[in-house]
Amino acid sequence: MRNIQQSGGTALIPFLVFVFTFLGAGLLLNDFYALPAPVAVGVGIISAFLLLKGSVQAKAEALIRGCGDAKIITMCVIYLLAGAFATVTKAVGGVDATVSLGLSIVPVAYLALGVFLPAAFLSMATGTSVGAIVALGPIAVGLAEQSQTSLPLMLGALLGGAMFGDNLSFISDTTIAATQTQDCEMKDKFKVNILIAGPAALLTILLLLLFSSEAPGAVNALPPATDFSFWQVAPYLLVIVLAVSGVDVFVVLTLGTLASGLTGLLYGNLDLLLFSKKVYEGFTGMTEIFLLSMLTGGLAGMVSAAGGITFLLNKVNKAVSGCRSAQLGIGALVTGTNAAIANNTVSIVVTGEVAKEISQDYAIDKRKTAALIDIFACVIQGLLPYGAQMLIMLSYTNGAVSFVEVLPYAWYLYLLLGFSLLAIYTPFVDKFLVRQPVAQAPVAA
Repeated sequence: MRNIQQSGGTALIPFLVFVFTFLGAGLLLNDFYALPAPVAVGVGIISAFLLLKGSVQAKAEALIRGCGDAKIITMCVIYLLAGAFATVTKAVGGVDATVSLGLSIVPVAYLALGVFLPAAFLSMATGTSVGAIVALGPIAVGLAEQSQTSLPLMLGALLGGAMFGDNLSFISDTTIAATQTQDCEMKDKFKVNILIAGPAALLTILLLLLFSSEAPGAVNALPPATDFSFWQVAPYLLVIVLAVSGVDVFVVLTLGTLASGLTGLLYGNLDLLLFSKKVYEGFTGMTEIFLLSMLTGGLAGMVSAAGGITFLLNKVNKAVSGCRSAQLGIGALVTGTNAAIANNTVSIVVTGEVAKEISQDYAIDKRKTAALIDIFACVIQGLLPYGAQMLIMLSYTNGAVSFVEVLPYAWYLYLLLGFSLLAIYTPFVDKFLVRQPVAQAPVAA
Protein backbone atom coordinates (compact mmCIF):
# COMPACT_ATOMS: atom_id res chain seq x y z
CA MET A 1 0.00 0.00 0.00
CA ARG A 2 1.45 3.36 -1.04
CA ASN A 3 1.32 6.32 1.35
CA ILE A 4 0.83 10.01 0.66
CA GLN A 5 3.71 12.13 1.94
CA GLN A 6 2.92 14.15 5.05
CA SER A 7 1.94 17.72 4.18
CA GLY A 8 0.85 19.08 7.57
CA GLY A 9 -1.36 22.13 7.42
CA THR A 10 -1.11 22.24 3.61
CA ALA A 11 -3.24 19.08 3.54
CA LEU A 12 -6.24 21.12 4.74
CA ILE A 13 -6.21 23.34 1.66
CA PRO A 14 -8.35 20.92 -0.44
CA PHE A 15 -11.03 21.08 2.27
CA LEU A 16 -10.90 24.87 2.11
CA VAL A 17 -11.12 24.74 -1.68
CA PHE A 18 -14.30 22.67 -1.34
CA VAL A 19 -15.81 25.06 1.23
CA PHE A 20 -14.95 28.25 -0.66
CA THR A 21 -16.09 26.80 -3.99
CA PHE A 22 -19.47 26.03 -2.46
CA LEU A 23 -19.62 29.36 -0.61
CA GLY A 24 -18.33 31.44 -3.53
CA ALA A 25 -20.83 29.94 -5.97
CA GLY A 26 -23.64 30.66 -3.54
CA LEU A 27 -22.62 34.30 -3.13
CA LEU A 28 -22.02 34.80 -6.84
CA LEU A 29 -25.30 33.21 -7.92
CA ASN A 30 -27.26 34.49 -4.91
CA ASP A 31 -28.35 30.88 -4.34
CA PHE A 32 -26.38 28.60 -2.04
CA TYR A 33 -27.98 25.53 -3.59
CA ALA A 34 -27.43 26.40 -7.25
CA LEU A 35 -24.11 24.55 -7.43
CA PRO A 36 -24.58 20.87 -6.50
CA ALA A 37 -22.49 20.10 -3.43
CA PRO A 38 -20.91 16.95 -4.96
CA VAL A 39 -19.47 19.14 -7.73
CA ALA A 40 -17.88 21.41 -5.11
CA VAL A 41 -16.39 18.35 -3.41
CA GLY A 42 -15.09 17.23 -6.79
CA VAL A 43 -13.21 20.52 -7.12
CA GLY A 44 -11.71 19.90 -3.68
CA ILE A 45 -10.62 16.38 -4.72
CA ILE A 46 -8.97 17.71 -7.90
CA SER A 47 -7.09 20.27 -5.80
CA ALA A 48 -5.98 17.47 -3.47
CA PHE A 49 -4.43 15.60 -6.40
CA LEU A 50 -2.63 18.79 -7.44
CA LEU A 51 -1.48 20.04 -4.05
CA LEU A 52 -0.75 17.00 -1.88
CA LYS A 53 2.67 15.39 -2.02
CA GLY A 54 3.16 11.86 -3.27
CA SER A 55 2.35 9.73 -6.28
CA VAL A 56 -0.96 9.85 -8.13
CA GLN A 57 -1.45 6.18 -7.32
CA ALA A 58 -1.07 6.79 -3.58
CA LYS A 59 -3.57 9.64 -3.70
CA ALA A 60 -6.04 7.56 -5.71
CA GLU A 61 -5.77 4.71 -3.21
CA ALA A 62 -6.41 7.10 -0.31
CA LEU A 63 -9.43 8.54 -2.15
CA ILE A 64 -10.91 5.08 -2.78
CA ARG A 65 -10.27 3.97 0.81
CA GLY A 66 -12.07 7.05 2.05
CA CYS A 67 -15.01 6.59 -0.33
CA GLY A 68 -15.30 2.93 0.61
CA ASP A 69 -14.96 3.39 4.36
CA ALA A 70 -17.47 1.16 6.19
CA LYS A 71 -19.07 4.13 8.00
CA ILE A 72 -19.49 6.05 4.74
CA ILE A 73 -21.06 3.11 2.91
CA THR A 74 -23.36 2.37 5.86
CA MET A 75 -24.42 6.00 5.87
CA CYS A 76 -25.12 5.94 2.14
CA VAL A 77 -27.26 2.78 2.32
CA ILE A 78 -29.29 4.30 5.16
CA TYR A 79 -29.84 7.39 3.01
CA LEU A 80 -31.27 5.20 0.24
CA LEU A 81 -33.63 3.38 2.61
CA ALA A 82 -34.72 6.67 4.21
CA GLY A 83 -35.44 8.11 0.77
CA ALA A 84 -37.56 5.09 -0.17
CA PHE A 85 -39.56 5.29 3.05
CA ALA A 86 -40.19 9.04 2.73
CA THR A 87 -41.23 8.85 -0.92
CA VAL A 88 -43.57 5.86 -0.55
CA THR A 89 -45.19 7.27 2.60
CA LYS A 90 -45.77 10.62 0.90
CA ALA A 91 -47.28 8.83 -2.11
CA VAL A 92 -49.92 7.16 0.08
CA GLY A 93 -50.94 10.52 1.57
CA GLY A 94 -48.91 10.39 4.76
CA VAL A 95 -47.73 14.01 4.63
CA ASP A 96 -51.18 15.47 3.97
CA ALA A 97 -52.72 13.22 6.63
CA THR A 98 -50.14 14.33 9.19
CA VAL A 99 -50.80 18.01 8.47
CA SER A 100 -54.59 17.51 8.72
CA LEU A 101 -54.23 15.54 11.95
CA GLY A 102 -52.06 18.19 13.56
CA LEU A 103 -54.29 21.09 12.60
CA SER A 104 -57.42 19.24 13.74
CA ILE A 105 -56.26 18.53 17.30
CA VAL A 106 -54.84 21.96 18.23
CA PRO A 107 -57.32 24.57 19.52
CA VAL A 108 -57.98 27.39 17.06
CA ALA A 109 -57.04 29.92 19.75
CA TYR A 110 -53.40 28.87 19.54
CA LEU A 111 -52.58 28.99 15.86
CA ALA A 112 -48.81 29.41 16.30
CA LEU A 113 -48.75 26.34 18.52
CA GLY A 114 -50.92 24.67 15.89
CA VAL A 115 -48.08 25.22 13.43
CA PHE A 116 -45.20 24.29 15.77
CA LEU A 117 -46.55 20.87 16.79
CA PRO A 118 -47.46 19.54 13.31
CA ALA A 119 -44.13 20.84 11.98
CA ALA A 120 -42.28 19.04 14.79
CA PHE A 121 -44.06 15.75 14.18
CA LEU A 122 -43.92 15.97 10.39
CA SER A 123 -40.20 16.73 10.27
CA MET A 124 -39.46 14.01 12.82
CA ALA A 125 -41.52 11.49 10.87
CA THR A 126 -40.14 12.39 7.46
CA GLY A 127 -36.60 13.32 8.51
CA THR A 128 -36.57 16.67 6.72
CA SER A 129 -37.06 20.17 8.06
CA VAL A 130 -37.25 21.51 4.51
CA GLY A 131 -40.04 19.06 3.69
CA ALA A 132 -42.02 20.15 6.74
CA ILE A 133 -41.61 23.81 5.80
CA VAL A 134 -42.66 23.14 2.21
CA ALA A 135 -45.77 21.28 3.41
CA LEU A 136 -46.79 23.73 6.13
CA GLY A 137 -45.37 27.06 4.91
CA PRO A 138 -48.33 28.09 2.73
CA ILE A 139 -50.74 27.00 5.48
CA ALA A 140 -48.88 29.03 8.12
CA VAL A 141 -48.89 32.16 5.95
CA GLY A 142 -52.57 31.72 5.11
CA LEU A 143 -53.52 31.21 8.75
CA ALA A 144 -51.65 34.36 9.77
CA GLU A 145 -53.29 36.46 7.08
CA GLN A 146 -56.82 35.21 7.76
CA SER A 147 -56.59 35.40 11.55
CA GLN A 148 -54.56 38.62 11.82
CA THR A 149 -51.96 36.69 13.82
CA SER A 150 -48.37 37.95 13.66
CA LEU A 151 -46.80 36.45 10.55
CA PRO A 152 -43.22 36.54 11.97
CA LEU A 153 -44.53 34.68 15.05
CA MET A 154 -46.10 32.00 12.85
CA LEU A 155 -42.93 31.64 10.80
CA GLY A 156 -40.78 31.43 13.93
CA ALA A 157 -43.04 28.65 15.23
CA LEU A 158 -42.82 26.83 11.89
CA LEU A 159 -39.03 27.11 11.81
CA GLY A 160 -38.69 25.90 15.40
CA GLY A 161 -40.97 22.92 14.92
CA ALA A 162 -39.27 21.89 11.68
CA MET A 163 -35.78 22.04 13.20
CA PHE A 164 -36.90 20.22 16.37
CA GLY A 165 -38.18 17.23 14.43
CA ASP A 166 -35.28 17.10 11.99
CA ASN A 167 -32.76 17.16 14.83
CA LEU A 168 -34.42 14.17 16.54
CA SER A 169 -35.59 12.15 13.54
CA PHE A 170 -34.22 8.65 13.07
CA ILE A 171 -34.27 9.02 9.29
CA SER A 172 -32.85 12.54 9.05
CA ASP A 173 -29.62 12.77 7.06
CA THR A 174 -28.11 14.87 9.87
CA THR A 175 -28.89 12.18 12.48
CA ILE A 176 -27.52 9.48 10.21
CA ALA A 177 -24.33 11.47 9.62
CA ALA A 178 -23.89 12.34 13.31
CA THR A 179 -24.32 8.78 14.55
CA GLN A 180 -22.26 7.13 11.83
CA THR A 181 -19.30 9.52 12.15
CA GLN A 182 -19.23 8.93 15.92
CA ASP A 183 -19.88 5.15 15.81
CA CYS A 184 -22.99 5.73 17.88
CA GLU A 185 -26.34 3.95 17.83
CA MET A 186 -29.32 6.12 16.89
CA LYS A 187 -31.37 5.34 19.98
CA ASP A 188 -28.42 6.30 22.21
CA LYS A 189 -28.02 9.62 20.43
CA PHE A 190 -31.79 10.17 20.66
CA LYS A 191 -31.79 9.73 24.46
CA VAL A 192 -29.12 12.40 24.88
CA ASN A 193 -30.67 14.65 22.27
CA ILE A 194 -34.13 14.57 23.86
CA LEU A 195 -32.66 15.53 27.23
CA ILE A 196 -31.45 18.75 25.62
CA ALA A 197 -34.09 19.42 22.99
CA GLY A 198 -37.07 18.29 25.09
CA PRO A 199 -36.89 21.11 27.68
CA ALA A 200 -36.27 23.63 24.88
CA ALA A 201 -39.39 22.42 23.06
CA LEU A 202 -41.51 22.48 26.23
CA LEU A 203 -40.47 26.06 27.00
CA THR A 204 -41.21 27.02 23.39
CA ILE A 205 -44.69 25.51 23.72
CA LEU A 206 -45.21 27.50 26.92
CA LEU A 207 -44.15 30.72 25.20
CA LEU A 208 -46.48 30.01 22.28
CA LEU A 209 -49.33 29.42 24.71
CA LEU A 210 -48.61 32.73 26.46
CA PHE A 211 -48.12 34.86 23.36
CA SER A 212 -50.49 33.20 20.89
CA SER A 213 -53.74 34.56 22.24
CA GLU A 214 -56.77 34.20 20.02
CA ALA A 215 -56.78 36.64 17.13
CA PRO A 216 -59.97 38.35 15.84
CA GLY A 217 -60.34 36.10 12.82
CA ALA A 218 -59.00 32.90 14.34
CA VAL A 219 -62.31 31.06 14.32
CA ASN A 220 -62.47 31.18 10.53
CA ALA A 221 -58.74 30.83 9.95
CA LEU A 222 -58.33 27.08 9.68
CA PRO A 223 -58.34 25.62 6.17
CA PRO A 224 -61.17 23.24 5.25
CA ALA A 225 -60.71 19.84 6.89
CA THR A 226 -59.59 17.07 4.58
CA ASP A 227 -60.42 13.42 5.04
CA PHE A 228 -57.55 11.24 6.16
CA SER A 229 -57.04 7.83 7.66
CA PHE A 230 -55.02 6.94 10.73
CA TRP A 231 -53.33 4.26 8.63
CA GLN A 232 -51.74 6.93 6.48
CA VAL A 233 -49.92 8.24 9.56
CA ALA A 234 -49.28 4.78 11.07
CA PRO A 235 -46.03 4.07 9.12
CA TYR A 236 -44.45 7.18 10.65
CA LEU A 237 -45.49 6.07 14.13
CA LEU A 238 -44.19 2.56 13.44
CA VAL A 239 -40.76 3.86 12.45
CA ILE A 240 -40.53 6.08 15.54
CA VAL A 241 -41.60 3.30 17.93
CA LEU A 242 -39.29 0.69 16.39
CA ALA A 243 -36.33 3.07 16.33
CA VAL A 244 -36.80 4.14 19.96
CA SER A 245 -37.10 0.45 20.89
CA GLY A 246 -33.60 -0.13 19.54
CA VAL A 247 -34.44 -2.10 16.38
CA ASP A 248 -31.66 -1.93 13.78
CA VAL A 249 -32.12 1.07 11.50
CA PHE A 250 -32.00 -1.06 8.35
CA VAL A 251 -34.87 -3.18 9.67
CA VAL A 252 -36.80 -0.11 10.82
CA LEU A 253 -36.68 1.63 7.45
CA THR A 254 -37.40 -1.55 5.50
CA LEU A 255 -40.44 -2.37 7.65
CA GLY A 256 -41.61 1.25 7.45
CA THR A 257 -41.41 1.23 3.66
CA LEU A 258 -43.25 -2.10 3.44
CA ALA A 259 -45.93 -0.81 5.84
CA SER A 260 -46.41 2.29 3.68
CA GLY A 261 -46.58 0.17 0.57
CA LEU A 262 -49.17 -2.15 2.16
CA THR A 263 -51.25 0.90 3.14
CA GLY A 264 -51.12 2.14 -0.44
CA LEU A 265 -52.10 -1.25 -1.82
CA LEU A 266 -55.06 -1.57 0.56
CA TYR A 267 -56.35 1.95 -0.11
CA GLY A 268 -55.75 1.87 -3.83
CA ASN A 269 -53.10 4.60 -3.87
CA LEU A 270 -50.49 2.20 -5.21
CA ASP A 271 -50.15 -1.02 -7.12
CA LEU A 272 -47.08 -3.25 -7.02
CA LEU A 273 -45.47 -1.63 -10.05
CA LEU A 274 -46.06 1.92 -8.81
CA PHE A 275 -44.82 0.90 -5.35
CA SER A 276 -41.55 -0.34 -6.85
CA LYS A 277 -41.24 2.87 -8.88
CA LYS A 278 -41.74 4.99 -5.77
CA VAL A 279 -39.07 3.01 -3.94
CA TYR A 280 -36.67 3.65 -6.80
CA GLU A 281 -37.73 7.31 -6.90
CA GLY A 282 -36.80 7.50 -3.24
CA PHE A 283 -33.41 6.02 -4.01
CA THR A 284 -32.70 8.49 -6.80
CA GLY A 285 -33.93 11.37 -4.66
CA MET A 286 -31.00 10.72 -2.33
CA THR A 287 -28.41 10.74 -5.13
CA GLU A 288 -26.95 14.11 -4.20
CA ILE A 289 -26.50 13.36 -0.49
CA PHE A 290 -25.24 9.85 -1.39
CA LEU A 291 -22.56 11.21 -3.69
CA LEU A 292 -21.78 14.06 -1.33
CA SER A 293 -21.14 11.72 1.61
CA MET A 294 -19.09 9.27 -0.46
CA LEU A 295 -16.93 11.93 -2.12
CA THR A 296 -16.48 13.86 1.12
CA GLY A 297 -15.33 10.62 2.72
CA GLY A 298 -12.83 10.21 -0.11
CA LEU A 299 -11.56 13.77 0.29
CA ALA A 300 -11.27 13.26 4.04
CA GLY A 301 -9.29 10.08 3.38
CA MET A 302 -6.79 11.97 1.24
CA VAL A 303 -6.50 14.84 3.72
CA SER A 304 -6.10 12.44 6.64
CA ALA A 305 -3.43 10.39 4.87
CA ALA A 306 -1.48 13.61 4.25
CA GLY A 307 -1.59 14.54 7.94
CA GLY A 308 -4.26 17.26 7.71
CA ILE A 309 -6.51 15.81 10.40
CA THR A 310 -3.58 15.35 12.78
CA PHE A 311 -2.47 18.93 12.16
CA LEU A 312 -5.97 20.27 12.85
CA LEU A 313 -6.29 18.19 16.01
CA ASN A 314 -3.02 19.54 17.32
CA LYS A 315 -4.22 23.11 16.74
CA VAL A 316 -7.57 22.44 18.40
CA ASN A 317 -5.93 20.71 21.36
CA LYS A 318 -3.80 23.81 21.96
CA ALA A 319 -6.96 25.94 22.06
CA VAL A 320 -8.84 23.83 24.60
CA SER A 321 -8.04 23.30 28.23
CA GLY A 322 -10.29 20.44 29.23
CA CYS A 323 -13.39 18.38 28.58
CA ARG A 324 -15.83 21.32 28.72
CA SER A 325 -13.89 23.58 26.38
CA ALA A 326 -13.33 20.59 24.06
CA GLN A 327 -17.10 20.14 23.75
CA LEU A 328 -17.51 23.84 23.06
CA GLY A 329 -14.71 23.60 20.51
CA ILE A 330 -16.52 20.77 18.72
CA GLY A 331 -19.67 22.89 18.64
CA ALA A 332 -17.76 25.89 17.31
CA LEU A 333 -16.08 23.75 14.66
CA VAL A 334 -19.34 22.40 13.21
CA THR A 335 -21.03 25.82 13.57
CA GLY A 336 -18.30 27.60 11.63
CA THR A 337 -18.31 24.96 8.90
CA ASN A 338 -22.09 25.12 8.62
CA ALA A 339 -22.05 28.91 8.46
CA ALA A 340 -19.62 28.67 5.55
CA ILE A 341 -21.47 26.10 3.46
CA ALA A 342 -25.09 26.45 4.69
CA ASN A 343 -25.64 22.71 4.83
CA ASN A 344 -25.90 20.97 8.20
CA THR A 345 -25.40 17.47 6.83
CA VAL A 346 -22.23 18.41 4.97
CA SER A 347 -20.86 20.24 8.00
CA ILE A 348 -21.36 17.13 10.15
CA VAL A 349 -19.72 14.85 7.59
CA VAL A 350 -16.78 17.23 7.14
CA THR A 351 -16.12 17.75 10.85
CA GLY A 352 -17.22 14.32 12.11
CA GLU A 353 -13.80 12.67 12.10
CA VAL A 354 -12.15 15.59 13.88
CA ALA A 355 -14.96 15.69 16.45
CA LYS A 356 -14.51 11.98 17.06
CA GLU A 357 -10.77 12.36 17.63
CA ILE A 358 -11.28 15.28 20.04
CA SER A 359 -13.90 13.28 21.94
CA GLN A 360 -11.54 10.37 22.35
CA ASP A 361 -8.67 12.62 23.46
CA TYR A 362 -10.81 14.26 26.16
CA ALA A 363 -12.92 11.21 27.13
CA ILE A 364 -16.20 12.75 25.93
CA ASP A 365 -18.98 10.20 25.59
CA LYS A 366 -19.56 9.52 21.89
CA ARG A 367 -23.34 9.65 22.43
CA LYS A 368 -23.04 13.20 23.70
CA THR A 369 -20.73 14.20 20.86
CA ALA A 370 -23.17 12.84 18.27
CA ALA A 371 -26.00 14.84 19.85
CA LEU A 372 -23.95 18.04 20.14
CA ILE A 373 -22.69 18.14 16.55
CA ASP A 374 -26.23 17.58 15.29
CA ILE A 375 -27.64 20.25 17.61
CA PHE A 376 -25.05 22.94 16.84
CA ALA A 377 -25.44 22.31 13.10
CA CYS A 378 -29.23 22.51 13.53
CA VAL A 379 -29.13 25.82 15.41
CA ILE A 380 -26.90 27.67 12.96
CA GLN A 381 -28.65 26.19 9.91
CA GLY A 382 -32.02 27.47 11.09
CA LEU A 383 -30.69 30.98 11.72
CA LEU A 384 -28.77 31.47 8.46
CA PRO A 385 -30.42 34.03 6.15
CA TYR A 386 -29.09 32.00 3.20
CA GLY A 387 -30.07 28.59 4.59
CA ALA A 388 -32.63 26.55 2.65
CA GLN A 389 -35.13 26.56 5.51
CA MET A 390 -35.20 30.34 5.89
CA LEU A 391 -35.14 31.04 2.16
CA ILE A 392 -38.05 28.71 1.38
CA MET A 393 -40.10 29.92 4.32
CA LEU A 394 -39.71 33.61 3.43
CA SER A 395 -40.52 32.92 -0.22
CA TYR A 396 -44.12 32.11 0.80
CA THR A 397 -44.58 35.64 2.18
CA ASN A 398 -43.85 37.35 -1.17
CA GLY A 399 -41.55 39.83 0.54
CA ALA A 400 -43.98 40.74 3.33
CA VAL A 401 -41.57 39.52 6.02
CA SER A 402 -37.79 39.78 6.19
CA PHE A 403 -35.20 37.54 7.79
CA VAL A 404 -34.59 40.12 10.53
CA GLU A 405 -38.28 40.12 11.49
CA VAL A 406 -38.35 36.34 11.96
CA LEU A 407 -35.19 36.15 14.11
CA PRO A 408 -36.79 37.47 17.34
CA TYR A 409 -39.36 34.65 17.15
CA ALA A 410 -36.93 31.76 16.58
CA TRP A 411 -37.43 30.92 20.25
CA TYR A 412 -36.85 27.20 19.99
CA LEU A 413 -33.40 27.58 18.38
CA TYR A 414 -32.21 30.02 21.05
CA LEU A 415 -33.50 27.77 23.82
CA LEU A 416 -31.90 24.74 22.18
CA LEU A 417 -28.56 26.54 22.14
CA GLY A 418 -29.00 27.54 25.78
CA PHE A 419 -29.78 24.01 26.94
CA SER A 420 -26.85 22.71 24.89
CA LEU A 421 -24.50 25.00 26.79
CA LEU A 422 -26.05 23.79 30.05
CA ALA A 423 -25.42 20.23 28.93
CA ILE A 424 -21.77 21.10 28.39
CA TYR A 425 -21.15 23.07 31.58
CA THR A 426 -23.35 21.15 34.03
CA PRO A 427 -23.08 17.44 34.96
CA PHE A 428 -26.73 16.51 34.35
CA VAL A 429 -26.32 14.83 30.95
CA ASP A 430 -23.02 13.21 31.95
CA LYS A 431 -24.59 11.65 35.05
CA PHE A 432 -27.44 10.34 32.91
CA LEU A 433 -24.98 8.73 30.50
CA VAL A 434 -23.10 7.02 33.32
CA ARG A 435 -26.32 5.21 34.26
CA GLN A 436 -27.12 4.24 30.66
CA PRO A 437 -25.44 1.27 28.95
CA VAL A 438 -24.13 1.90 25.47
CA ALA A 439 -26.10 0.02 22.80
CA GLN A 440 -23.91 -2.41 20.90
CA ALA A 441 -23.91 -2.19 17.14
CA PRO A 442 -24.60 -5.48 15.37
CA VAL A 443 -21.44 -7.34 14.36
CA ALA A 444 -21.10 -7.91 10.64
CA ALA A 445 -20.92 -11.53 9.53
